Amino acid sequence: MPLILFASPKGGVGKTTLVANVADALRREGRPVLALDLDPQNSLRLHFGVPLQDGGGYLAHLLQKPDWRAALRPTASGVTLLPHGAIELRQVLEQAVALERDPGLLAEPLREMLADPRLLVLADLPPGPSHTLAVAAPLASVIVTVLQSEAISAAMLGEVESGRFLGGGTQAAIQAGRVQFLLNGVDLSSRLSRAAAEAVARHLGPRLLGAVSQDSMLAEALAQLRLIYDLAPGAAAAEDMRQIARSLAQLLPAPALAAAAAPQPFGPGQATGAGFRAAPPPAPPTSSQAAQVPAPV
Repeated sequence: MPLILFASPKGGVGKTTLVANVADALRREGRPVLALDLDPQNSLRLHFGVPLQDGGGYLAHLLQKPDWRAALRPTASGVTLLPHGAIELRQVLEQAVALERDPGLLAEPLREMLADPRLLVLADLPPGPSHTLAVAAPLASVIVTVLQSEAISAAMLGEVESGRFLGGGTQAAIQAGRVQFLLNGVDLSSRLSRAAAEAVARHLGPRLLGAVSQDSMLAEALAQLRLIYDLAPGAAAAEDMRQIARSLAQLLPAPALAAAAAPQPFGPGQATGAGFRAAPPPAPPTSSQAAQVPAPV
């Protein structure tokens, strides 16, 4: 049932890459996971091996009120994917107006997705403020704010910490302590990157969920439409993703044992509305040789 939103004050900070790989890491920890793409860029699917020319999805057709279950995709990782779908700018604007008038267009399907108390839903949001974020934030257990390890992140900490870039609808979440921060692209060989990371870490303290090393294997994995653990399980970024997944899990309620018999909207190995079956989950990692990356402190 927990909903984890990934947001960012601006684009280009690696938010979608983090959503995909953290979702995979959580699945390897034994939790059923749905990766939900709410970003019109429709890029989350690429990390799970969906071909570029495949523009199918759910949110792109939200105004027609389709059954979200029919758009679910199984992935080899065991994560269930709900792609955004290809969409034109005109449709994005029409959808924003419709969500402002009727938030239930998105809120009701989200509540249905969260009906299974064992399921983790990780959602990739558009950068900056949006009506999508305003609708989803009240339902979220955690809002992960992604920052890049660069000087501008340290310079705009006051603005970032205030939550104004996320829009007024997230103020209640901030006051409730549901907003966490994640630092991406830490280059330990760069003095500037280290300095920015240290400034952010000092300022945010325990609100900093973790940091991800700058790692060329992340770009290589995306180029191959794969996840980092599948391509390079011993890479620094792969270990960082595992640590972030564990930190996130500590913030979430434990799966209810009594929920085993509860009805599910879908689950691994079950037929979905589209008539396919999700791939069986991979075994949890057993290697003890994953590279350890010092956190920016």
